[in-house]
Formats: sequence, C-alpha cells, structure tokens
Amino acid sequence: MRRRLLVSYLTVTLVALFALVYPLGRTFAGRERDRLLRDIEHDAVVVGGFSEDALERGEQPRIDALLASYAADPGGRIVVVDNAGRSVADSSAPGTVGVDFANRPEIAAALQGDRSEGTRHSDTLADDLVFVAVPVASGGIVHGAVRITYPRSALDDRVRAMWIGLTTLALVVLGVVSALAVALARLVTRPVDRLKTAARQLAAGDLGARAPVDVGAPELRELAEIFNSTAGRLEELLASQQAFVADASHQLRTPLAALRLQLENIESIAPAALQPSVAAARAETARLARITDALLALTRAGSAAVPCESVDVADIVRAHAHTWEPVATGMGVALTVDAPAHAWIESPPGVVEQILDNLLHNALDVSPVGSELRLHVAVIADRVVLHVVDEGPGLSDEQRARAFDRFWRGPDAAAGGTGLGLAIVAELAARSGGHAALAPNEPRGIDATVSFPSSPSSPRAATTPSGIAPTFTSR
Repeated sequence: MRRRLLVSYLTVTLVALFALVYPLGRTFAGRERDRLLRDIEHDAVVVGGFSEDALERGEQPRIDALLASYAADPGGRIVVVDNAGRSVADSSAPGTVGVDFANRPEIAAALQGDRSEGTRHSDTLADDLVFVAVPVASGGIVHGAVRITYPRSALDDRVRAMWIGLTTLALVVLGVVSALAVALARLVTRPVDRLKTAARQLAAGDLGARAPVDVGAPELRELAEIFNSTAGRLEELLASQQAFVADASHQLRTPLAALRLQLENIESIAPAALQPSVAAARAETARLARITDALLALTRAGSAAVPCESVDVADIVRAHAHTWEPVATGMGVALTVDAPAHAWIESPPGVVEQILDNLLHNALDVSPVGSELRLHVAVIADRVVLHVVDEGPGLSDEQRARAFDRFWRGPDAAAGGTGLGLAIVAELAARSGGHAALAPNEPRGIDATVSFPSSPSSPRAATTPSGIAPTFTSR
C-alpha cells in the first residue's frame, strides 16, 4: 500500500510539473526569440539614425562606439551598407569598406524599403543566423541599410540555460515532494500496518491481539474498532467452545461408562436368547464412546492454537512402531520403518502422535494377513513427509477425494468405525502447518502422507555413531 501511495503521489507530481514546466519552457523560448529580435531591431534603428546623414552625403558614418560594443559581444554583428549594397561599416571587420552585400536577401529587401527579420542559414559562417535588416531613408529615399545578426546558437544557448534551470527547479520540487510523500505515506499506512500485524497475530492463534484505535484517519480507526470487536467476539466464542469441550468430556463419558456397566450386568443374568441383543447393545455403546472421543478430539484440534515446539518425527515414528508392533503381529501384518536419524518440525505437543495413531489404526483395519504396513519418513528440501503405506483394497479417486470428510467411511471399512479418523488427521496436520493427502499404492493399497514444514535441527538432537537411524521391522 505504501508503495502504491508513493507511486500515486509522484505520478501526480510529475504530471503537474510537466503540465507546468513544458508550456512555460516553450513560452519562454518563444519570448526569448522575440526579445532578441526586438533588441537587435531597436539597435538597428538606432544605428540607422546615427548613419542616416552620413549615408545621405555619401560619407562613412561615425559609429565607432556602436561597432565596438557589438564587436565585444560574441556573435553579434552590425553591417551598414550604402544604397548600392556595399559596406560602409562592419563591426566584425573595423575599417573594412566596400564589401558587396547586395546579394544578401535581407539587405536587398531593406534597400527596397522593406524591413525584414527572421532566421536563415549562412554558408559563409556555416551557421544559422537570427537577423534584422532595416532601411535607412529620409524623404522617401533609401540611402542604405543596417543589418544586425546573431548566430542561432547564441539564442539556443539562452534557451538551453533556461531549460536547465527549469529542469533543476522541477527536480528540486520532485525531491521535496518525494520526501513529503514518504512521510505522508508512512503516516497513512502506519495504522494499516498495525492493523495488519494484529490480524496476523489473530490468524496465528493469538486471540488477545488488538489493533490501536487512537491513530490514523477516522475510517481506519473505525475499521480497527470493528476488527477489535470481531476479535473479541471470536475470543468469546472459542472460550465458550473450550468450556463446552471440557463439560462434554465429563458429561458424556460418565453416562456412557455407567451404561456400559449396566449392560455388562444385564449380560451376566440375561437368558441365552437375549445374549446377542445385549452384545449388540454393548458394541453400539462402545461405538458411541469412540465417536464421542473422536468428536472431542476433533473439537480440540480446531480450537485455539497451542504453542509449537521442536518435534523429531523420525523418533516418534520409531517409538510408535514399537508400541504398535504387538497389534500388527497379532493381525499377521509386517510393520516396517524407514526413517532418517532425525526429521525435525515445529508442532504442538502430541499432534504427530495422534496423527500416527489414527493412520496406523485405519491402515491395520484394511491390511490383509501376510501384507506389509510400511512407515516411511523423508526429508525433501524444506519439508518432512510422513508416509503410512498399506496393502489393503485401496480407494478410488472419488473415494480418496471424500476420505477426509467427517463421518465418511469407505465401502470396505471395518464395522464399528466412526468416520472421523482422517478428518482428525487433516485438522491436526493443519495445526502444524502441514497437509494430509491420500495417494494410491502400487499395485494395491493406500499411501497416506502428511507433509510438514521442516525446521532447523534441534540442539537436543543426537545422532547414532553411523549418522543413520536403525530400521525396525516386525514380522
């Protein structure tokens, strides 16, 4: 925003300066030419007045002082000719007379009684000349003519100096405006920057972030007040949600536990004919308990952010492989681990463990006897990627697209599931800045991946003597 404001201010300034300086320069250049012509025309008339009597008598005019003044002015030249066009006085060649100027157009016009002025090219001087030629006459009889010339370069030098002065002035004005624009842009954008900082803090989970409301334009103050009101309302809602989670955790689990105990008591005394119904009721009660736990976990996953800490994904994977080894062995599934010595990420405590538990539970549910369940950790560029690869029936493209929806279950899913495991994985991965996805495993099965942003190695990291972590395999 600050850059756009600066560009806007400077663009307006440049347009204003161009609209002012360019016409002013053109006007000055035209007036400078007119002024030069008026000055030399005046001088020509004065010289003609001093030379009139001498030309009428056929004598050389006594205008040495005027000729000397023009001789001292670089480029200026006075030529006085008689009625035959021969010079009788010349400031560029004092004492030289009799040079024929009758072939000069302006001299010929003046000898005809016409005054002329303008610019023409001089082959003799190889330059453009600004000239004024006036006749010297009395009683209607032309006795001679006076011509004064200036090189066009002299006029161009004056105009160029004027343009340099105007350009310098414009640059000074532009510099001052730029400094003022930077200060003004900072003044305008400082409240916006503070509001943006508060919004980033709120997005990062700092529900106490607030924007200052005592600085900036009235519109920005109003916006800051609206932001603070929204942040406060969000903080209240999340606090209410957390209170609900705490209450529900107690209020739901206690009656479910009591119901399960009641069913167990009924099962011990129920007739054989009712045993299947009681067992089904117990199974549904257990399923309801699992759904309740999953919903509570999902709610916590979407609640206020928990501070992150350095977590070694590779170490967690190896530890969980040992924990799940007896389960995998009992189901006839080979559990293998392929992980580097360390794979550090920044994550809230317990998130990676919960992700692994859900992915392993889902994978073991679909893994056939004699298959392999592989845990693989890869560090690729600035990402740490966790793979849980099974050899189950797999999912179609459409099924994989829906797999992270809440309560969605695959057609071959085992009975008693909640359909919330992958939804929890996605929520927890997002809390660590990661992303969960499902890909097909060839020739069959699913490759469940969770990608996390990697972090620098923790100072607590320890490496094995070989620098490579051991690989664990359970058969």
